[in-house]
Amino acid sequence: MYESREHLQTLTEIRSLMERSSKFLSLSGLSGVSAGLIALGGAAVVYTRLRTGLFTILHADPEAIYRGTNQQDIQPFLVTVAVIVLVLALLAGTYFTVRKARRQGLGVWNQSSRRLLWAMTVPLATGGVFCLALLHYNLIWLAFPATLIFYGLALLNGSKYTLRDVESLAYCEIVLGLISLFWPGYNLLTWAIGFGVLHIVYGLTMYYKYERTTA
Repeated sequence: MYESREHLQTLTEIRSLMERSSKFLSLSGLSGVSAGLIALGGAAVVYTRLRTGLFTILHADPEAIYRGTNQQDIQPFLVTVAVIVLVLALLAGTYFTVRKARRQGLGVWNQSSRRLLWAMTVPLATGGVFCLALLHYNLIWLAFPATLIFYGLALLNGSKYTLRDVESLAYCEIVLGLISLFWPGYNLLTWAIGFGVLHIVYGLTMYYKYERTTA
């Protein structure tokens, strides 16, 4: 009986070591919370600047949502806000992830983190170019759901190399982005929910599930 328990413990330890070597397990739930708060701040800035029409009801012509505003002014403004939100979210995410990795006695830049980064980079880079093309052709209303969809695809692709809980967030982002395609009058709202609210909920869930007991 004792030997059986000892063998089971050994197998558990081997499995844990294999998982640590093949997956990046240092993602912090606080990274998700901080990214969500930053995204909500960015959405508030956009709403304040483009208040007229962004939360109106469905239009037969999606471009009517932005009618009355200067398209040439909107595009650089949206890109600027998006870049600022992205940079701040990455900085906050990196800080909390590095802090968690140090507490675990693990390195951040290793084979598993490189695999995760590459798995997410391809869909994100593709989505970024696609969204720039949409802005180039003045299809602003499509850029909002496109960011959600490609981000969800990036998370889904990267979930193989990190916590499987990321997969749930990925599906939520993709579904929300697809819904937003047919609900153009609420593009900013769905974007704020996807990048803001869902990140906060996911981050808090991960924190209480994996980090609170070891904090």
